[in-house]
Parts: sequence; C-alpha cells; structure tokens
Amino acid sequence: MRKFNNSFPGYNKNEVNSFVQNVTTEYESMLNNLKRRDQEIENLQKELARYKNLESTLNRAILIAEESTQNIKKVAYDEAKLVVENAKKNASRIINNALIKAEKAENEAEALTRQVERYKRKYKDILETELEEIEKFNLNN
Repeated sequence: MRKFNNSFPGYNKNEVNSFVQNVTTEYESMLNNLKRRDQEIENLQKELARYKNLESTLNRAILIAEESTQNIKKVAYDEAKLVVENAKKNASRIINNALIKAEKAENEAEALTRQVERYKRKYKDILETELEEIEKFNLNN
C-alpha cells in the first residue's frame, strides 16, 4: 500500500492525484488487456468450433467413403459372380452344342458306314451275278 506525505489540510494533493492517475492508467491498461484477451478467447473458441465442425464433416466424409467402398466392393463382387455364372452357362451351352454336333457327326458316320456296306453288298451281288453269267457263258462254249 502506498503512503502519502501529509500536507495542509491533509495528504499532498499532487501525490494523491498522481497516484490516482497511475491507478486509473493501470486499471485501464488491465481492463484493455482483459477485453483483448476476452476477444482473443472468443476468436479461439470460434476457431475451435470451426475446427470441430470441420472434424465432424471429415468424419462423416470418411464414413460415407467407407460405405461407398463397401457398396462398390459388393457391386463388383455381385458382377463378378454374375460373369462367372454366365461363363459357366455359356460353357455348358457350348459343351452341349459340341456334344450334339459330335453325336450328329457320329450318327452320320454310322449312316455312311451302313450305306457303304449296302453298296458293297449290292456290288458284290452284282459281281457274283455277273460271274455266274460269265461261268454260264464259258460252259456253253
């Protein structure tokens, strides 16, 4: 605490006024510092709120990206499964068509074999008949 010198009719007026002036200046300085700090705190709180909002937005974006990734994976898996199923169906169809063609070719080959056998028998019969005629002709001469 500050002590003032005595003068007539009490304390020295200049010292008291100087002290009051110093206290007022100091008080105003402290008040301005408090206002500046309050403003700084308010700005920092706003910035913190903005960063928290940004963090929340980024978290939502990450969740959406993860969901999208899962959906894309599922669609790709389903598509791949469908492609494999279609390939199996096509393979089965191709194999069945090949088997049908092979069976048809085998049947045609058998039919040709039978036809060749018939022609051979027919020509053999014709030749035998001709040989018999030739034998008759030789016997008669």
